[in-house]
Amino acid sequence: MRILSVVVAVCLMFGLALGVEEFNKMPSSGKAELIQVGENKEWCPICGMKLPMFYKTNHAVKLTDGTKKQYCSIRCLAVDMSAIKERLDEILVVAVDTDKLIDVKKAFYIIGSKAPGTMSMVSKYAFSTENAAKDFQKEYGGELADFDVVFAEANASLEKDIAMVTSKKEKMMYPKGKKIYEVKCQKIDPMVYNTISELKANIVGKNLCKELNGEAELQPVALYLWEVARFAHTHAAQIDVPKDAKCPVCGMFVAKYPKWVAMLKDDEHTHYFDGVKDMMKFIFAPELYNHSALKNPDIKVTDYYSLEAIQAKEAFYVVGSDTYGPMGHELIPFSTRDNAETFKKDHRGKQVVTFNEITPELVRTLD
Repeated sequence: MRILSVVVAVCLMFGLALGVEEFNKMPSSGKAELIQVGENKEWCPICGMKLPMFYKTNHAVKLTDGTKKQYCSIRCLAVDMSAIKERLDEILVVAVDTDKLIDVKKAFYIIGSKAPGTMSMVSKYAFSTENAAKDFQKEYGGELADFDVVFAEANASLEKDIAMVTSKKEKMMYPKGKKIYEVKCQKIDPMVYNTISELKANIVGKNLCKELNGEAELQPVALYLWEVARFAHTHAAQIDVPKDAKCPVCGMFVAKYPKWVAMLKDDEHTHYFDGVKDMMKFIFAPELYNHSALKNPDIKVTDYYSLEAIQAKEAFYVVGSDTYGPMGHELIPFSTRDNAETFKKDHRGKQVVTFNEITPELVRTLD
């Protein structure tokens, strides 16, 4: 009964069609088209949900640097948009009638139907033809719309949708995840992962938790680690970021990315950034972000290995590696050149530079 209750909670929370026998979000063909690569390809990088379970609301993007990302819903795409918009090449959506990923510009959406939404109170489904969309509309209701209209609604309801899901997670998923983790898992440091999907893939691939009952227990454990334990994880010299602090360059909440925090501080102002790249953009041209240059600021970055704050001007930065930050390619800081060179070798980096060797031209190559 306990396992069944967890399954029901996962499904209800994230929009699986329980009790709606005539509609199922899994692929009708039985095979999901997944374009992400690596061991974490089956999970949404934003919420961690297993993509095939919510396939008929999946969206995906192809970025200019060759990265491919796939989301369980347009809601998770909206959450990630600020991090990817400068590198966006193509947006795709699963067409319910064909089970294929298609360009959103060619899709016909039905918004607000009786079919349940994913991560949102308002459902949004796409179709390859207008006739297919209207056939769905006859059975489930809703309004015909294009991607721009649907994405605007997703953005407008984002805060409310996040609050709704968070409330449900706090009541059941986090406590369940904590209990399962303490009973079945070895010690896991969530700070070493870049996404919740990477965390889940590692739990499964390295068997970090014993005898988990599939997604019904894996998802609560991952949510607890990623959204609770990760923020309780402290290091003696870690940069302390206020929860409401936004990066002045990209507008993202910096506290969500403790592994990548950089900081500029003088007697009057303190600015937090979700990566060294955005901090350098600000340093080189603060007027672009409605600020003036700081006077002799204290500049700190987060050492990639220790996660401790280090002086930016004394750090060594790896450029062009296969490791991405919240905003894509990054200048990844280390306290020693040896550590930087080791990381460069292990992660196919192109070069190691000092703070004074970082130029506007170098930063532009990272976008």
